[in-house]
Amino acid sequence: MIPPVPAFAAALGFAIVDDLLALDLLPELARTCDDLLAGGPGRRDGLRHPLLRELAASRAVRAVVEPVLGPTCFAHRATVFDKTPAANWPVPWHQDLMVPVAARVDAAGFGPWSQKHGSWWVQPPAATLANLLAVRIDLDGSRPETGCLRVLPGTHLAGVLSPARIGELQAQVAPVWCEAPAGGAVLMRPLLLHASSRATVAGHRRVVHLEFAAAPLVAGVEWLDRVPAR
Repeated sequence: MIPPVPAFAAALGFAIVDDLLALDLLPELARTCDDLLAGGPGRRDGLRHPLLRELAASRAVRAVVEPVLGPTCFAHRATVFDKTPAANWPVPWHQDLMVPVAARVDAAGFGPWSQKHGSWWVQPPAATLANLLAVRIDLDGSRPETGCLRVLPGTHLAGVLSPARIGELQAQVAPVWCEAPAGGAVLMRPLLLHASSRATVAGHRRVVHLEFAAAPLVAGVEWLDRVPAR
């Protein structure tokens, strides 16, 4: 049975779901993340794995995404990472601006380009970024001591930000710690300013970061992947 889903706070740009996944699903997902990472800190090509594709299409995940993006939305990427004593890094305030696409196409509004894990990544137009939604699923739970996500509420409404503007907003907006239990998740607009600190306690903080879109790209550029509902 899918638990009740809190309304996504459009003005804030994020919401926290405490019990997105049943606890009995977490061990297999954690083992999958460990296999994909093989001791490394992160992977950006998680949708190549069948279990993560199944997760992206699951009723539980779509129950929180569809009210925001609509029933025709699809997952277009999955990133997995694990913050441990051996891989314990801080992340400064930033926006998620790059998306994976099928091929490089010289199109107005797209760029810069880069290659990661054998795929092309590009920054699409701001209107595209504004209509994406990320679901960050915690497999171990997260709190300030484990370096959990911090966000600056409402900053996604300002569009793509310059470094100077990021610094201004960092000084003006009070951050919120996005604590979630194991099996919980943070829903977030990728343009929302977010950061994380180093963990101060030993352990794992495994996260599956799914990102969803609701429309095709433009000007001949195509998403690398599309995982719809089951």
